[in-house]
Formats: sequence, C-alpha cells, structure tokens
Amino acid sequence: MALVFSSATPLLLLDAHLVVKAASGSFCAAFGLDPDMVVGAELVALGTGEWGLPQLRSLLRATVSGNAAIKAYELDLVRLGQPTRTLILNAHKLDYLGSDEVRIALAVLDVTDMRLAEKLKDDVVREKQVLLQELQHRVANSLQIIASVLMQSARKVQSDEARSHLNDAHHRVMSIATLQRQLAATKSGDVVLLPYFADLCDSIGASMIYDHDLLTLTAIVDDSITTSEVSVSLGLIVTELVINALKHAFPERERSGKITVEYWSRPTGWRLTVEDNGVGMPGDHITRKPGLGTGIVDALSKQLNATVTITGLSPGTRVAIIHHEGASTALLA
Repeated sequence: MALVFSSATPLLLLDAHLVVKAASGSFCAAFGLDPDMVVGAELVALGTGEWGLPQLRSLLRATVSGNAAIKAYELDLVRLGQPTRTLILNAHKLDYLGSDEVRIALAVLDVTDMRLAEKLKDDVVREKQVLLQELQHRVANSLQIIASVLMQSARKVQSDEARSHLNDAHHRVMSIATLQRQLAATKSGDVVLLPYFADLCDSIGASMIYDHDLLTLTAIVDDSITTSEVSVSLGLIVTELVINALKHAFPERERSGKITVEYWSRPTGWRLTVEDNGVGMPGDHITRKPGLGTGIVDALSKQLNATVTITGLSPGTRVAIIHHEGASTALLA
C-alpha cells in the first residue's frame, strides 16, 4: 500500500471486483480526484464515470482471471468540461504468497502532450514536403522554359559551332528537368534506380536520337535504392556520358548501334557503366584536352568517392564509374 500511495507514476491498486484499494497521490492530482473519494470506490464510479469504458473493464476482468494483461493500451479519457487526455495503461495481476486475494496494479501514463508534439512535428514535416515538391515542380518548369529559349536561339544563330554549343546546353537542361520531375514525384527520401534510369534514358532518347530503328538506348539496372542526393549525381553522370556517346560514337547518322546504361550494387560496392558499339575513341584521346562533359563526370564521380575508367572496345567504348565499399557514399543496396 505504501508503495502505491507514494508512487510518482499515477497508480491504482484494484481488487477482483475492480474496486480501488489504494491510489497514488499522483493519480488523484493528475485527474482532479479527491483521494478520500477514490479509495473504496469502483473504478467505473471515479470522476463522472469516464473510467467505465466497456473495453477497459473487459481487459481488466481478463487480467483478474489471469487470461491476459494490459500492456501499453492506449485510450482517450473524455471528461465532462475537461480536455480529452490520451493515456497509456499497463495492468498486471500481483502474486501474493499464501494469499488468495486478487490485486491488480494499474499504471497510467499521460501522453497527451507527447502526441500533440508528434502531431505538430508531423504537420511541419508534411508542410515542408509539400513546399519542397512545389519548388521542384517550379524548378522543372523553369528548366523547360530555359531549354525552349536555348532551342530557339540555336535555330537563329548562323555559326555551326555556336549552334552545337546551344544544342548541347539544351539537351543538358532537358535532362536535368527530367531529373527534377522524377524527384518531385518521389514522396520519400529514397529513389529506386530502375525506373529512375529508365525514365532518364527515355527522355534523352526522345530528344536526341534521330532514328530509333537505327539507334537504341537501354537501361539495365538491378533493384538498388539510393538517396535523392546521390541519385541526382548518378543521373547527371548518365546524362553526360549518354550525350557524349550520341555525339561522338555515331557520327554518321546512317550507322546503326546501341548505347547501354548498366548499374548494379553489391556489398563490396557499386558500378555504373555506359557502353556503346560506335566508332570508338580517337587515337589522340589520351592527349586530347578534356571537354566540359568529361570535367562534369570527373567532378561528380569524386563527390561519390568513385573512380572513372575508360575502355576501348571492338567496336565502341565503355566508361565505368566504380565505387568500392569503405568509401563514404550514401548508397543503399
């Protein structure tokens, strides 16, 4: 009895008929009850009857019989003229050596403020997610406008070199816009790479492949998942490598061929490759000054703690981005 009366946790001691045999001062204070009116009263009679919930009575009777115990049972305590409180109840039958009396210890934890704080936190997170998605949509739309302006400028200029640079910029902007749309559609922080790369290749192919009967662009990807931040870097690398292959691997538009984007991950690391069966690398590729696309791929690979390898094939070229486990990268297998 003394332990119950002095308990800092709101606590009741009940008998087999759910009559209160002892109540802690913290219980009476928490729920505005007179201690002299609590001891000896039935649980259902406490206050204005708010403790007489049928399901609670059923659970307590099952506890009395030894057939059950209440563990973290959550209920809303509705009191007349008082704010509703969210409570978590725990009850178990006490064993007395040499006694046939049944006693049930019922502990009460008020989690109203905790639940309110969680709800407010969830509301803030949800609001931020909505704002972020709206921002991503706006960015994607703005990028498409920029791409349209670049295309109009490319049609107007007289210089072939300037037109080529504007076309390159247009393709890059459109690819980034595709990445933005995909990320805006992602509700969680994780990105499944199979549909991500497939959609990206479809977008690049739609804007840059002149004849889909002659030239194909496909993505072969396992079931890997990564963060949105890492997926952007991977997507930009794929964009640059595919654009480079489309520009240089098939200079003659009558030539048929294929470009394959492949990605897989293992416990030991991951590997991203872009391979074509085009004309291959020029003989002076080692001494040739790297272009903008090469610089972008190198920089993004370093951010991912990955290395870049270029292999000449017969025919074609393979560029591999390889990350070995142990380097810090936020990829998930």
